[in-house]
Amino acid sequence: MIRNLDRQTVFLALINIIVLLTGGWIAGANFLDSYNLQIMASQVPELGLLALGVALAMISGNGGIDLSGIALANLSGITAFLIASQLIAPAAAPMAFSWSFAAIALCVGLTGGLLNGFMIAFTGLTPLIATLGTQLLFTGIAVWLTNGSSVSLGYIPPLDDFGNLPVLGVPLCFALFVIIAGALGYLLRCTPFGVRLMLLGSNEKAARYGGVPVRRMIVLTYTICGLLASVAGVVIAARAGSVKWDYGSSYVLIAILIAVLGGVKPEGGYGRILCVLLAATALQILSSLFNFLGISNFFRDLAWGVLLLALLASARVNLSLWLRPMR
Repeated sequence: MIRNLDRQTVFLALINIIVLLTGGWIAGANFLDSYNLQIMASQVPELGLLALGVALAMISGNGGIDLSGIALANLSGITAFLIASQLIAPAAAPMAFSWSFAAIALCVGLTGGLLNGFMIAFTGLTPLIATLGTQLLFTGIAVWLTNGSSVSLGYIPPLDDFGNLPVLGVPLCFALFVIIAGALGYLLRCTPFGVRLMLLGSNEKAARYGGVPVRRMIVLTYTICGLLASVAGVVIAARAGSVKWDYGSSYVLIAILIAVLGGVKPEGGYGRILCVLLAATALQILSSLFNFLGISNFFRDLAWGVLLLALLASARVNLSLWLRPMR
């Protein structure tokens, strides 16, 4: 029911509708045809999954953030392909290869997430510094494994279908993204983990006195972030048909932008997964509109940066003080 929806959710839903209608009006009917909508939907998961990881890290508080997401996603895809191709020939057993690829990628994401969590929880490093360091570490390993070159996966039907095939008009990778987002939403709203994470982000001292195992919560949170990054790595590999150490160099900025646009408080303690999902779709629709209009990618990154700064500033500034009439 409408009364159960908060203003942020309604606002983001309206933004999606407005941008879609504006795109149809400016770019023409082709912008709203089923083929283009499927393409847009298939492009949402890789960024949306990274944004979910950033959102969880922010909710945990203490300046929480995960800057290593795209680096870990790329490393997961590279490592998974190099190992899986040694175990199973993709041409001989494409389904077995695809499942092995996904399993290895998840293991890499799990390891990277654990590393981030342990560094933040047990070394006293702030999340910003810790994940910046692991971002460089993951990137360095990926460059070393590939000599800085792109690695082509070739045509592997199950992976290609996962990245590009729509079922009943919905791309498989987008359906998986929605399922993961739903599971995370349930985790945050209906389980003790979610209650503890919100309390931890709101007031770490009160969480400690309330018996919340702070270190364990931090490790678990960043481990989930790592797993989300590895799923994004699988999606990237499936859609692009290749893996590269510097894929999505601007994705860190955009993932943070999506999380903040989705109403996640950078200081911690609040965030809604549904809003992050809606923010991811709105930004993807806007990005696709830029493509239709032939707007440069450099301008797009500039626009995202300005929008992020504006959102962060608006969260800190009380506009009512400026709008109050002079007395």
